[in-house]
Amino acid sequence: MSTLKQQLKGDVVAHMKAGNKIALTTVRNVLGEIETREKGGKTPVEFDDAQVVTILQKEAAKRRETAAIYTEAGESERAAAEVAEAEVIEAYLPKPLTAEEAAAIVDGIITGLEAEQGGALAMKQMGLAMKPITAEIAGRFDGKAISDMVRKRLQ
Repeated sequence: MSTLKQQLKGDVVAHMKAGNKIALTTVRNVLGEIETREKGGKTPVEFDDAQVVTILQKEAAKRRETAAIYTEAGESERAAAEVAEAEVIEAYLPKPLTAEEAAAIVDGIITGLEAEQGGALAMKQMGLAMKPITAEIAGRFDGKAISDMVRKRLQ
């Protein structure tokens, strides 16, 4: 079991003891979504932390979108509840990277690959660079922006 999933399960008990109904309901719903997706395929799988983070990001984004819809409709109480749920979920997400930190990771990995290859990487080797970069950054920075950084670096 992923450590993040274990943390979520442990927090269910903590929120129950603390009487924090919003956090308790939110964490239970997220755990339910994770377990549904794990069992949803032809064969059940056990998600690792990266897959759990992806689900958490999607769940937080859903709640933010719903909050925006409620705000437009003048339902401020419902919007506030959705934002509160999104904040509970976002507390489990890894700290986002700044643009400078992401650029440093991109530079470091590409420099390392160039040293291995014995020369500068060409644009056609972008996939070779993206694989380790994506693994390192894993949902902590916008994927499109990372792709653009790599593209500029390889030109």
